[in-house]
Amino acid sequence: MKTGKLKTNNGGLAWFFLGPSLLGFALFYLLPFVTGFYYSLVDSPLNGTFVGLHNYGALLKNPSFLAALANTAKFTLICVPLNLMLSLGAAMLLNQKLPGRNLFRTIMITPLVVPVASVVLVWQAFFDLNGVLNSLIHALGHPSVDWMKTNWSRMVVLVIYLWKNVGYSVILFLAGLQNIPAEYYEAARIDGASPYQEFFRITLVYLTPTTFFVFVISMINSFKVFRETYLISGDYPHNSIYMLQHYMNNMFMALDYQKLTSAAFIMAAFIVAVVLLLFIVERKITNMIN
Repeated sequence: MKTGKLKTNNGGLAWFFLGPSLLGFALFYLLPFVTGFYYSLVDSPLNGTFVGLHNYGALLKNPSFLAALANTAKFTLICVPLNLMLSLGAAMLLNQKLPGRNLFRTIMITPLVVPVASVVLVWQAFFDLNGVLNSLIHALGHPSVDWMKTNWSRMVVLVIYLWKNVGYSVILFLAGLQNIPAEYYEAARIDGASPYQEFFRITLVYLTPTTFFVFVISMINSFKVFRETYLISGDYPHNSIYMLQHYMNNMFMALDYQKLTSAAFIMAAFIVAVVLLLFIVERKITNMIN
């Protein structure tokens, strides 16, 4: 009987401590989610009439939205694989017994603790029409380039993304590499395996959970690059870097909540679909290992 009372009391105590978190989640996440979905199904946020999927259909015919969607997809398809390859390569180097590797690990993580505003000031000074890079180009006898007003702007945003995210991914890959037992590599070498075979049959296979996590984080962070892009180039940047977040931000400024929420849910549906697909792939690989 005493044990039963203890369990009941513990259950009530658990709900007591969970209550504030659950209330905060409902107030700041669940309620806005439901409200946003409602706005995407009506023709006006005030006394609106239910129109079903009409807003989504209209959005998919909107040239600005389609351009933003294409730019976002292109950027994600380029930056995420690049981040994975660069960070995995750097992690494998830092996993070796190299002099000063602890210092390099610290340097890798530094971009994460630098405020966004400070980062933007540095990159503005570097890529501005009268910035450092153009000064070097001009000194070499070439004309200056307005980087953020040409197709080069996508490369600028890509460099900023990689600078911001590669270090964190390196730390994650390092943790994954150090969890692979050294005996696997020793057994492979005894069997005559080449470094190529060790990498593809041991390293990549046992890094699957880490790679999955890094991929998801990299994809989410590819959408967050809007902060830097917006601060550098404003509401309406060059066409090549006009992202979904720019479109949604402009719809918010125009108080067009129907287009804003419809675009947000299309983006969310895309992210969820990709993550679910990755979950399936990761689970199959994990089952093969086990």
